Amino acid sequence: MDTAIETIQRTSTIGFPGLFGDWTIDPPASFTLFGRSIYFYGVFIALGFLLGITYCAKNSKRFGIREDDVYDLILWLIPLSIVGARLYFIAFKAEYYLAHPGEIVEIWNGGLAIYGGVIAGVIVMLLVCRHKKIPWQAMFDLLIYGLLIGQILGRWGNFMNREAFGAETDIFCRMQLTAPDGSSICVHPTFLYESLWNLVGFIALAIWERRGGRRYDGQAALGYFFWYGLGRAWIEGLRTDSLYIGGTSLRVSQLLSIVLCITALVLLIVNARKKHPPEELYVNRVAAAEAAVIVNNQENTEEEQA
Repeated sequence: MDTAIETIQRTSTIGFPGLFGDWTIDPPASFTLFGRSIYFYGVFIALGFLLGITYCAKNSKRFGIREDDVYDLILWLIPLSIVGARLYFIAFKAEYYLAHPGEIVEIWNGGLAIYGGVIAGVIVMLLVCRHKKIPWQAMFDLLIYGLLIGQILGRWGNFMNREAFGAETDIFCRMQLTAPDGSSICVHPTFLYESLWNLVGFIALAIWERRGGRRYDGQAALGYFFWYGLGRAWIEGLRTDSLYIGGTSLRVSQLLSIVLCITALVLLIVNARKKHPPEELYVNRVAAAEAAVIVNNQENTEEEQA
């Protein structure tokens, strides 16, 4: 990160001169509750998890999945996804954390990589779905909505920490960081770009799914990876705090985003050319099985009465 940006990062006031003139805000990074410091970074992440879980649980039936199965998965998914996100971040800054091992657990100061969380979450989901005999594609289609909600809100934790912003710019929506000594710098509010990008993706996918657009299990997940990968590839190129591969100039998240976006697009195109009978969709198979049980019970009741 640029030294000038590092110097004013944590103690700066925030303004958007191109949008709101001289209006500024100085949000605290934390607050005290019962004698303990609570960091807003963690609050936003926790709120994102909570709302994401609630959404997935309340909408699980539309994917043929029981609420209880969602909660069982979440019990494993949340802690292990956080661990994965942290380990991913540390892996690409190993030299620093080997020299400062005490900071490895300090996630309240930032340092959670979304792709690490997604990778860990996918592994956990595959294992749980295999145990419960649930098609992982159907579960993934449901979980991406919770993931998007978490990403939308989680980026505002970066805002409170004055991090995850971009390079200097004079764009109309620029974010101005002003240090106590009066020095200032205007940067791309990339946290805001990504939050809004994910919000648009969530709304579009939710409307599409509710209108019956999902024709096969895994389609919504592919849509997520295409949309998120496309946006992240662009936004990552604007940031000043990217993780790089070794000593190269290759940004890890940008490269991974491009690969995911292209892969998802290819799979969406290939599947668009295939026939997907409605009865193959997991939610329809569950509904058919439940209907068969009801019919069978009715027939048994009628036989007993006869």
